[in-house]
Amino acid sequence: MISGKAKGLKLVTLDSDKTRPTTDRVKESLFNIITPFIEKARVLDLFSGTGSLAIEALSRGAENAVLVDKNPESIETIEMNLENTNFTDISEVINLDYNDALKKLSLGKNKFDIIFLDPPYSKGLIDTSLRLIGTYELVVEDGLIVAEKSIDDIVPEKEGSLKLVRKQKYGKTELCFYRNFIE
Repeated sequence: MISGKAKGLKLVTLDSDKTRPTTDRVKESLFNIITPFIEKARVLDLFSGTGSLAIEALSRGAENAVLVDKNPESIETIEMNLENTNFTDISEVINLDYNDALKKLSLGKNKFDIIFLDPPYSKGLIDTSLRLIGTYELVVEDGLIVAEKSIDDIVPEKEGSLKLVRKQKYGKTELCFYRNFIE
């Protein structure tokens, strides 16, 4: 279920083992924490899956969102969910591997206020994603990156100007909040 403008709409999910949706409990807690950052934010949802994080942000007042996933089934699901919530006009869907998508976004001089990272667990993708986001300067100064991970995964405290400022555990899931502090 979604809050905000699209409140009450249920998103289409994937019947696949290729995605691991963010649980409603984690999503609700996440958005309670980041509410002050959402209004008019430019959002990047990397490893988007069904698009639920970006769609929730759009529903709560984000200006626009870019949703990235390499799985064609995910892309189809994201597009259905954007259409059902009437957010197609303020979103862009990219069907690329995260590495290629980040490079493409950097070439377009894109910068985001909020970036969601929800990659497959235990593959080291958060570290690599943070490094590329910093290298390509894709997050605004004082911008926010939220990474969802297994409690067993280790992530860096700092990656360039990106600093880990908060961790929040929910069972076997942990949210890590990074801010971009340009010195």
